[in-house]
Amino acid sequence: MQTPENPRPAKASALAWILWIVGILAYVVAVLQRTSFGVAGLDAADRFGASAGMLASFTVLQLLVYAGLQVPVGLLLDRVGPRWMVAGGALLMAAGQALLAVSAGIAGAVLARVLVGAGDAMTFISVLSLVTRWFPARRIPVITQLTGLLGQLGQVLSAVPLVALLHGPGWTAAFGSAAALGVLVGVLALAVLRNGPPDVDRHPAPSLGDVGRNLAAAWRHPGTRLGLWSHFVTQFPANTFALMWGFPYLVSGHGLSSGAASTLLTVFVLATIVAGPLVGGLVARHPLRRSWLVLGIVGLMITAWAVTLAWPPPAPTWLLVVLVLCVAMGGPGSMIGFDFARTFNPPGRQGTATGIVNAGGFVAALVTILLVGVVLDVMSPGREFTPEAFRAAWTVQILFWAVGLAGVLRTRTLARRRMAEEGVRVPPLRDSLRRRRAEARLPGR
Repeated sequence: MQTPENPRPAKASALAWILWIVGILAYVVAVLQRTSFGVAGLDAADRFGASAGMLASFTVLQLLVYAGLQVPVGLLLDRVGPRWMVAGGALLMAAGQALLAVSAGIAGAVLARVLVGAGDAMTFISVLSLVTRWFPARRIPVITQLTGLLGQLGQVLSAVPLVALLHGPGWTAAFGSAAALGVLVGVLALAVLRNGPPDVDRHPAPSLGDVGRNLAAAWRHPGTRLGLWSHFVTQFPANTFALMWGFPYLVSGHGLSSGAASTLLTVFVLATIVAGPLVGGLVARHPLRRSWLVLGIVGLMITAWAVTLAWPPPAPTWLLVVLVLCVAMGGPGSMIGFDFARTFNPPGRQGTATGIVNAGGFVAALVTILLVGVVLDVMSPGREFTPEAFRAAWTVQILFWAVGLAGVLRTRTLARRRMAEEGVRVPPLRDSLRRRRAEARLPGR
């Protein structure tokens, strides 16, 4: 694994925590903007006269823009730093939500989601860059997890107050409020954020020639690709559920009320909040076992979906809660991919590597969302989504799990081979377990 070329602060300063809190606020609002169309799916179908496939295409387009911009945004982040990226992303999303608030036609809504996707693409990896620049290395895995999970509070904002605005004052008030919140965060980011500590040596911004070399070097390293496949295989089920089809599935597939479905989405977020620090702690304590943690989380999700889809609908509430808890693990699991990007790449190309990793889960999610919509259209004519249609539609995840698991296993082998060449030995898992059992029997433990 790479070692940092720049000294990191010995401990987090008060300013570091302040900057991180502002970054978290920006990410919370970004997640609100990202997930707002998912909870408004049924309202959007009526407003725009859209079929399931057309509704899915809105979110797919948003995610396509997000995923497609990850590498360019990562390259730009390495050049200009996180301050302008976070502020610019917030203002772009605000413009998109303002346009959606007043749009009554498909064209305006499409452009609005493009703007939201572009602004969203700039936010998360820029906030992660703040973490790596301002916090000591030993704290980064846990702070990264906290960043990812606290950002999901934006989903609570979309599932509860935004839904209340939609069903109260209406569409324009709901999305207009989201736009105003984006403007507020953009101004706050410009006023408060700083790119890095002044007393820490930093690499100069890479030249245009260096940009291409950084991209090629980051992609060639198997550790970066291991991060990409880890992100791919863990995040797409959570994104598909949270961004588009989870709410309609719970309402139309299992007969839950809007309030009950919103409650389960809130449980989803709370489960992410609880699991995040636990996963981050495991990553910090066992950095050579991160891929096993990824595989274990994927196994939980596959098992939960298999049982739920095999159960004749409507499934009992306890099973839906278990499903939500297991799918929520995908968020913390996907954060492990960024830790691979950080530890296998030097500081000068970490933004680029993080962008590559972040594209993985969103590419998988956008294709999954689209395919779920296609299956629903075929099996539910007239936009009446039936439980049987949802059962069939969710099975498209099998393909992406198979591809993602194959990618993780292959790149893990290549990454371990590279580590061996660099003199880092990864002991077999059984040897690690045996050593820990022996240590536990020592006096005083």
